[in-house]
Amino acid sequence: MAGSKKPGEPGKPSPETAYRPDGGNRDDLERRGRELNEALAAKLPASRAENESGRPGSGGLQGFGQALKLSSEFVAGIAVGAGLGWLIDKVAGTSPWGLIVFLLLGFAAGVLNVLRSAGLVAEPKSGISRSDPGRRDGK
Repeated sequence: MAGSKKPGEPGKPSPETAYRPDGGNRDDLERRGRELNEALAAKLPASRAENESGRPGSGGLQGFGQALKLSSEFVAGIAVGAGLGWLIDKVAGTSPWGLIVFLLLGFAAGVLNVLRSAGLVAEPKSGISRSDPGRRDGK
């Protein structure tokens, strides 16, 4: 057959070696590796500049500050709930039910505050009206 190549001939790599790292597709692999390194190098200095400008990043003290903020949000929610429950128990004489109920509510509020502070839950919008003109169900 004219034009058919045998597996050992130079030129286009055979199907067995086309996608192997040690095969004939080495030039394409090196080119893609260079492009990836250039793209990473272009993005890396930009992210370092953002961290130096005072924005929070994954640095040592910034991460510690974020952890302290999240833990204080959680503990404050529990402490306020327990305090309110204890106060209601003393005033109304419902011991220990006020403390138990408000301790659980404080725990839930603390978890919600942590999620909001971490950006995993949206902040509540102020000034939302009950009748939204975009809704079609009349609510």
